[in-house]
Amino acid sequence: MSWTSHTFAGMADDLALLLRRAGFGPTAAELAAAKKAGYEATVAALTAPTAPDVGASLAPVPVLGPDPFAGLSNPTAAQRAKAGEQRWEQTKRITQWWLDRLTVADHQTREKLWFFWHGHWATSVRKVMRPQLMLLQHRNLRSSLDFAVMAHKMITDPALVFWLDGESNTRTAPNENLGRELMELFMLGIGRYSERDVKAAGRALTGWRIDYDGARSYFNPAWHDNGAKTILGETKNFDAHSLVDFLLKQDRCAAFIAERLWFRYASSTDPIPKSTRDAMVAVFPNSMSMLRKLFEDEAFRASGGRLVKQPTEWFVGAMRHLGLRPGELSDEMSTYVLNGLERLGQLPFAPPSVEGWPAGVEWLTVGAAQARLNFAGRIAQLVPAQRLTPEDVAHVLTIETWTNRTYSVLKATTDPQRLLTIGLASPEYLVT
Repeated sequence: MSWTSHTFAGMADDLALLLRRAGFGPTAAELAAAKKAGYEATVAALTAPTAPDVGASLAPVPVLGPDPFAGLSNPTAAQRAKAGEQRWEQTKRITQWWLDRLTVADHQTREKLWFFWHGHWATSVRKVMRPQLMLLQHRNLRSSLDFAVMAHKMITDPALVFWLDGESNTRTAPNENLGRELMELFMLGIGRYSERDVKAAGRALTGWRIDYDGARSYFNPAWHDNGAKTILGETKNFDAHSLVDFLLKQDRCAAFIAERLWFRYASSTDPIPKSTRDAMVAVFPNSMSMLRKLFEDEAFRASGGRLVKQPTEWFVGAMRHLGLRPGELSDEMSTYVLNGLERLGQLPFAPPSVEGWPAGVEWLTVGAAQARLNFAGRIAQLVPAQRLTPEDVAHVLTIETWTNRTYSVLKATTDPQRLLTIGLASPEYLVT
């Protein structure tokens, strides 16, 4: 790719990369403040904020009320349809709320990290159905930056238990789904266990049930396999929490989490350098401390151009750069946003599988490019008309430089909405 000399003042490459990766898109003012503070001070402020998150308080957690199906006994078709519509409205509320919070929060690095964990412990409302359980899981993810604490909460989280068929996992009919994914996708990685380990882990996780009306999980000893299980060479009477403790002690666990953070924050194509991984492992299980070690590493600072923004990251960044809020959009536009994110393949609370969302070039299909261009056009229409130049668009979107190709297209139009649309859909905005 041939880069031009259309570079704009105030764009410190390392700081721009840091702020783009650590959050959902820095404003020009945030980038200027970071440049004044310097790289090390900015990393410290991002990973250990001291001031309260005033911005996030503008988007309080919604109160959903009970599940619309609660208390319905032998409902009619009309009652089922009405309750289903109410569930969908509740799901829309929590999705719109989360998009709004991601946009207005001051502690962008924390919000980005919690979004990462949502994709890591991927659970979809499409199967869970109950937004109350999804919101509870969201609170569980936010409850601690310590991966050990989070893992203990998630192993009995009712949404995850339901999503991976844990409720049907009993001593007489053990189900392996949750045990397999706990090791493969959540704590150790592919190929770090045997099928015998999976079967034994399934037995360890038996006995957990869900109180749907109360939106909670509970342990029923009568359903639990209380016998000895051998997992990764150790034999004991494992249950859910002793299994999590055991997996946390495996050397592979800390390394796996470091690799996942590298994959989502640094490069989806290049492997993590050993020295980088070792530095992150040394501060496990505090995930924010692991991020700080990553951001301070030279390998991270050299990773520019190796990540493609996920659709939610792209949308929230556009909202932040243009001074817009998802929570203040019209009902029509809010619906368009949710549909648009679904077309792009990433609707919060609805990952496609337990593996979460894809990364890298998988977001760069022809269909996605057209959908993103249309989406960008609708977003640009929300901005009051004003005179803009390609340089103005670069400043607003905190883009350091245009390619010759993009710059020539921008110079060929004077329509401000068209300029913003091109900027939002450009490779320079999409690839970080």
